[in-house]
Amino acid sequence: MSKQRILVVDDDKSIVNVVRGYLEQAGYLVLAAYNGEDALHALRSEKPDLLVLDLMLPDRDGWEITRLIRADASLGVMPIIMLTARVEDVDKIIGLEIGADDYITKPFNAREIVARVRALMRRVQFGQFAPSQQVRVGALVLDIDRRVIFLDDRLIELTRTEFTLLQLLMSHAGYTFTRDELLEKIMGYAYEGMGRTLDTHISNLRKKIEPDPSAPTYIQTVYGVGYRMTRAG
Repeated sequence: MSKQRILVVDDDKSIVNVVRGYLEQAGYLVLAAYNGEDALHALRSEKPDLLVLDLMLPDRDGWEITRLIRADASLGVMPIIMLTARVEDVDKIIGLEIGADDYITKPFNAREIVARVRALMRRVQFGQFAPSQQVRVGALVLDIDRRVIFLDDRLIELTRTEFTLLQLLMSHAGYTFTRDELLEKIMGYAYEGMGRTLDTHISNLRKKIEPDPSAPTYIQTVYGVGYRMTRAG
């Protein structure tokens, strides 16, 4: 069985070397790039299984690279973990809105990156649900095998995390998930402060599937608890 390949992009070579060491010890094959242009070249030529991407790069920043990846049909579903020394909530929200699957702030424990990579790769490799053809809620039709979602026969573009979250909610329509339950199932872990990340993913989904995101008919907020998908939409 071939090793899963991780591309690590950071202009600080010492950070790349540390992350590389831990990931290789965990059994991954690690590729490296130190600027945005080299990262894009590696992405297009090597097609890695997952990207660990620094936000602040000397040429193209992590936001621009993420946008380019999500707009590229051959790379669009690639899992992305974003690294940054910036800790403002707005930066995290923007990163998630443009398509990052996870977000880690510096300084970080390299073991945490390994744990996040493993959790994200498990979601990619095994999925979260038993095999099924389609799940329907109202005008939403989710095709699990093809990993696509349609709204009134119109294809909706989702990130991998958004698809996993919507699949979970639609597969259990009417059930109220707590925030921690959702985080554990879609991210593989939950800890204090991650609720804002979940809220951002929910907000992104509502913008894509709700007729009026300010008055959602599909994904409902259960105040003080979490979220649920209505049975009829």
